[in-house]
Amino acid sequence: MTETESFAYDVVVLGAGPVGENVADRTRAAGLSTAVVESELVGGECSYWACMPSKALLRPVIARADARRVPGLSGLVAGDLDAPAVLAHRDEYTSHWQDDGQVAWLDGIGADLYRGRGRLAGPRTVAVTDADGAVRTLTARHAVAVCTGSRALLPNLPGLADVRPWTSREATSSATVPGRLIVVGGGVVGVEMATAWQALGSRVTVLVRGDALLDRMEPFAGELVAEALTEAGAQVRTGTSVTSVVREDGTVRATTDAGDTIEADEILFATGRAPRTGDIGLETVDLEPGSWLAVDDSLRVEGSEWLYAVGDVNHRALLTHQGKYQARIAGAAIAARAQGVPLLESDPWGAHAATADHGAVPQVVFTDPEAAAVGMSLAEAERAGHRVRAVDVEISSVAGAGLFAEGYRGRARMVVDLDEEILRGVTFVGPGVGELIHSATVAVAGQVPVSRLWHAVPSYPTISEVWLRLLEAYRG
Repeated sequence: MTETESFAYDVVVLGAGPVGENVADRTRAAGLSTAVVESELVGGECSYWACMPSKALLRPVIARADARRVPGLSGLVAGDLDAPAVLAHRDEYTSHWQDDGQVAWLDGIGADLYRGRGRLAGPRTVAVTDADGAVRTLTARHAVAVCTGSRALLPNLPGLADVRPWTSREATSSATVPGRLIVVGGGVVGVEMATAWQALGSRVTVLVRGDALLDRMEPFAGELVAEALTEAGAQVRTGTSVTSVVREDGTVRATTDAGDTIEADEILFATGRAPRTGDIGLETVDLEPGSWLAVDDSLRVEGSEWLYAVGDVNHRALLTHQGKYQARIAGAAIAARAQGVPLLESDPWGAHAATADHGAVPQVVFTDPEAAAVGMSLAEAERAGHRVRAVDVEISSVAGAGLFAEGYRGRARMVVDLDEEILRGVTFVGPGVGELIHSATVAVAGQVPVSRLWHAVPSYPTISEVWLRLLEAYRG
């Protein structure tokens, strides 16, 4: 029998991933009573099926690749990876898919956790149904924050459900290494998982509908990653679509638009994301179920005084670090409005406005080589109407690259706004470049004049000296 109880809070947060946790942290720090609702594991996608497990799988892959390029060390790491040890390390980083630590953290900040399926039930109201069917109604005096994230988007192929395809969740949590793996999609998830499982012993085939991998980055990023995957033994096929897929006697058979059939033990579809808003009661507040939620810079849903949408659900930047950034902004904005404090729109810290989502979003793709970018690509800047110039440098031209890895291959590009003399975007591809991207993020977000960057002297001999080479190339 269903029982109903009612509880009132200042803030109700729907979703306990990194975004929801950070919203709750900020509202609790401001003294607002806060309830957090979660139907799965506290800690969310990033902790159990995305950032943490994927990087735990990839770190030994990249470390081995780097070591193989160092004289005196390369011969010692010529063998295969210890796949069971890698998977065990991955399991440690996901806390074996147990959320006790995250629950304790929520308890430590004084937020109340409600486990169950949460749905909006009208303005400022969330109904939570637990596993036993009991319903608890939570009302929010000031705000409800939707932080439910996104899910893998599968193509509309007949019989696909019967094939039991991998999505990003299965790809990061598999307990065994498949002998053969088909990866459909050439975006971040596709190339990272192709890199990981190829190195762990799978024979990987990557099928990409478009002309290149990582097509949202500069073209050379996808080219260099494709070259490396091919050298590692993977097959990369661009301009190829899957038209049908079946599983027979445990074997997956994928047919392409060219009419050929590829066999594998598993098939991963890394073909996009969709908002997890299809069954959270949006219709009760006159919003469309399953839609992305448009927000202003304080992360408040357009047209609402109380509803916020933070992280993937607003489709601004589907990245954990951007979602956590938004959460800090949203939490501060909710607290300010609750306390009757004017939002500090002119505050140089931008405490209540998520401006970083517009032009300075950084991202690292943890492949071998790594690809890292922030801001606009050349094509994006040109489409936006900026008068720009791309400056390219081979990273191997700096002494630090040769010391980092023998035969270092990589490229850097900065996109310079010729009217404002600032950087619109920066891209690095090569071993170890993930640690360079924050310097580029500071330059792009801070709109640092190129002339001032000339006086930011890079340490020698480091890969960061590529900044000097880029500026020299720009000055001519």
